[in-house]
Amino acid sequence: MRQVALNTHISGTFNVELENLRNSVLTMGGEVEQQMVDTLYAIKHNHAAIAEKVVLNDLKINSMEIQIDEECLRIIAKRHPTASDLRLIMTISKAITDIERMGDEIERIAKLVTRNKLPSSDTIKSSMVKIGEQVIDMMRGTFDAFARQDESAALEVYRQDNQIDSEYKRLITYTTSEMEKITEDMQDWLDVLWALRSLERIGDRCKNVCEYVVYLTRGTDVRHTSLESIHQKIEDLT
Repeated sequence: MRQVALNTHISGTFNVELENLRNSVLTMGGEVEQQMVDTLYAIKHNHAAIAEKVVLNDLKINSMEIQIDEECLRIIAKRHPTASDLRLIMTISKAITDIERMGDEIERIAKLVTRNKLPSSDTIKSSMVKIGEQVIDMMRGTFDAFARQDESAALEVYRQDNQIDSEYKRLITYTTSEMEKITEDMQDWLDVLWALRSLERIGDRCKNVCEYVVYLTRGTDVRHTSLESIHQKIEDLT
């Protein structure tokens, strides 16, 4: 396991600012994770009030992104960070965009419940919950890898996306076949497809954050790179 060590600064205040910034990201991640947990509960129990709370809480997540981004800019302007400190701030600035978009995807899923558009098929609903639980595991692993600045943990989480993609493709195939049998309410079916796509996209966002963790620990950009290529890049840097 490789971790990045933050610089020790003459200014203790700078150390506190960086730690507070990192903790703010983890708090934001915790909020988004809870949003996903609440959404799955709402789907399982067709609980419109819980789903509505998820939709309304997305505004809080949006606000957290803005506040953290502003703090990143303030620290850059005031402290002129370099090396690992600058990488940390850049990582945070990128990560919060993906975390906020996770929240947007979760909001879209929750609206299936608030608008009473959950699919009638128990198979589809149970499969959505199954994928959602896998997504929650991936989110937790992602935020843990970020908290520990652990590239090995980040790559382990990165692998989980393949399983989510496989489940998503299988569910899309099944849902499409159901659409062909029940052709009325086509708009409702399209909303379901978009919600399924949102589940898959959250996994992609987790992958992005994991790539940022590798950037933080290694200082190399591995975006748009296969898992095998990421491992090769890391070996080349070791």
